[in-house]
Amino acid sequence: MNTSFSAYGCRTGLIAPGDDIVDRIIRSAPEEIRDGDIITIAESALATAEGRVIRLADVTPSAEALRYGERYQMDPRVAEVVISESDEIVGGIPGYLLCIRNGTLLPNAGVDGSNAPDGTIIPLPADADASARRIRQEIRDRTGREVAVLIIDSRTHAMRLGVSGVTIGCSGMEAVTDCRGRRDLFGRSLEVTRRAVGDCIASAAELLMGEADECIPVVIIRGLRELVGEGEGIETIAPDECLFMGAMRKG
Repeated sequence: MNTSFSAYGCRTGLIAPGDDIVDRIIRSAPEEIRDGDIITIAESALATAEGRVIRLADVTPSAEALRYGERYQMDPRVAEVVISESDEIVGGIPGYLLCIRNGTLLPNAGVDGSNAPDGTIIPLPADADASARRIRQEIRDRTGREVAVLIIDSRTHAMRLGVSGVTIGCSGMEAVTDCRGRRDLFGRSLEVTRRAVGDCIASAAELLMGEADECIPVVIIRGLRELVGEGEGIETIAPDECLFMGAMRKG
């Protein structure tokens, strides 16, 4: 593993529905894309380009959404979209529903109104792994370069203030690496440790992307070429195997 890497923010300009995001990435890259680069893309920009923007005026809340809206003090139209994007709703706090979507625990199923036009909200990309695969192939076709692509989001973590990066779509690298069997500093064999490499890279990219009006939805990570390969998707675990969900459900 290298002892250093570089990160380059891409100022793509405002992304609109139907935009060619690969063209935006290539044209906004501060330097020419190289073999071994890891292209990280903010999920909201990608979902916007893919036409996932929803006008709240077009949403009619169901009885279930009205109940959630009243219980958790949230717009029932937002609750309706969250319900439609969720595999399961496990609870909530004022303004947010705690959901399971595609094997991940997250607030409001990833539906977000920040960095969205007034009166709209943006769900996550419909299939972030498929989007990462498509973008990786299009970059290969247009530039001849072999890269990895990560679709990333920012998430809260249990009992911690603030957000950090998390990978929700992956193509071209292993998002989670297995350290079991390796030796620690004192020669003991690691028994459970796995590294969320994709999430670590996402957090590094988030430092440049920001959360407000930076307009940097793409960051190129360079110097970790040994991670780039043929890995696809992100390994998940069942709720009863999760420390947090398992403890909540047993309680």
